[in-house]
Amino acid sequence: MQASLFVLIALVFAAMQAIYIVDERETALRLWFGEVTAEIRDPGLNFKVPFFHEIVKYDDRILPLDTRKLEVTPADGRRLEVDAFARWRVADAKQFRRAVGASSIAGAAPRLERILNAELREVLGKVNSGVVLSADRVVLMNQIRDQARNQALSLGVEIIDVRIKRADLPKQNLEATFERMRAERQRLAADEIARGNEAAQRLRATADRTVVETVSEARKQAQIIRGEADARRNAILAEALGRDAEFYAFLRSLEAYEKSLTGGNSSLVITPDSEFFDYLKSDTGR
Repeated sequence: MQASLFVLIALVFAAMQAIYIVDERETALRLWFGEVTAEIRDPGLNFKVPFFHEIVKYDDRILPLDTRKLEVTPADGRRLEVDAFARWRVADAKQFRRAVGASSIAGAAPRLERILNAELREVLGKVNSGVVLSADRVVLMNQIRDQARNQALSLGVEIIDVRIKRADLPKQNLEATFERMRAERQRLAADEIARGNEAAQRLRATADRTVVETVSEARKQAQIIRGEADARRNAILAEALGRDAEFYAFLRSLEAYEKSLTGGNSSLVITPDSEFFDYLKSDTGR
């Protein structure tokens, strides 16, 4: 009874060892003592010889590859730090097994990174840094992808896409570049300020000249008008005085009285019978 149970358990264990499942997202290789005997791409239940067949499965999905920061030197000699990534998948499982052996995907990643870095250096080394730093670098990325794809065929791998995430100047170069940019902006600002001051001086000089010319013209016109008014006044006064000389003498006396008697600090010493008071003593002023 116990022997029968043991045999049953052994048969169940052997049956379980003879069965394996291939997922729709996987490709499986069946190995016989390390040699590939079959490639299974169709998903489902499959059978193998227990203890003799080895089943190796590879992910059929697109996989990421993030490279470490790489320093490249474009054609103009300015060093750049480039951070890139790739998308790839196992295209030929048999070739992939022969190329990387038992290390599988973990062993393929460093080899793919070396291929990608070599193509980055080659392609970016042929153009100026301005092209790499610009937003229009799709052509460069496609060229890197195509060349890396050809190199990766020996691994049984297909490179789907390559993208440059970031391309910057090294920190020390970046600081020097910022200093040059700052100095250039300061020089441009100084030039603009100088031109502004020059324009302000011209405007100020023009305004001052306009003020002087306007004031001079106004004074000229005022003098002309004042002269004409004085001439008119004198003509009227002469005409009036010519008509009555006695009245003119009377007005002159009144003006003399007003001027002599104005002011609190002035003193006038004169005799009462002076001719100065003739118009005050006589009704006729004679």
